[in-house]
Amino acid sequence: MTDNVLARLAELKTMDIGALKAKWRDLFTSEPPPYNRKFLESRLAYRIQELAYGGLKPETVKRLAALAEQLEPRRSGARKDNMPVTGTRLLREWQGVQHIATVLIDGFEYQGRPYKSLSAIARTITGTRWNGWLFFGLRSQKSNG
Repeated sequence: MTDNVLARLAELKTMDIGALKAKWRDLFTSEPPPYNRKFLESRLAYRIQELAYGGLKPETVKRLAALAEQLEPRRSGARKDNMPVTGTRLLREWQGVQHIATVLIDGFEYQGRPYKSLSAIARTITGTRWNGWLFFGLRSQKSNG
């Protein structure tokens, strides 16, 4: 790294939060996000180096985007914010038997069969209507969301 870049990186540690936000506006030409000081410092440090030495090659950006898409393809419509990560196994013991449901990209799997909702799995297990999120302990009865 050049001395100029090193000095600019060191300067970040001495700036107050207001100065960091001003630096963000200067380097990103946008308002800073409402994150903590450590985040701002690390992102600004990356941006300073990116501007001095160049960013990722376009081929690398395309490759990373393709890899991300392979890991979790975008769902049509809005993202399910509270959805557990694909592949998560949800365990529940019911009447002495352990039941396992697996989170899929577009639903759930239980005993080798796909389900659109946890409530449908809970109904299969218990024979009665249940909120699947409550049944598998992903939400408490007292929570509103």
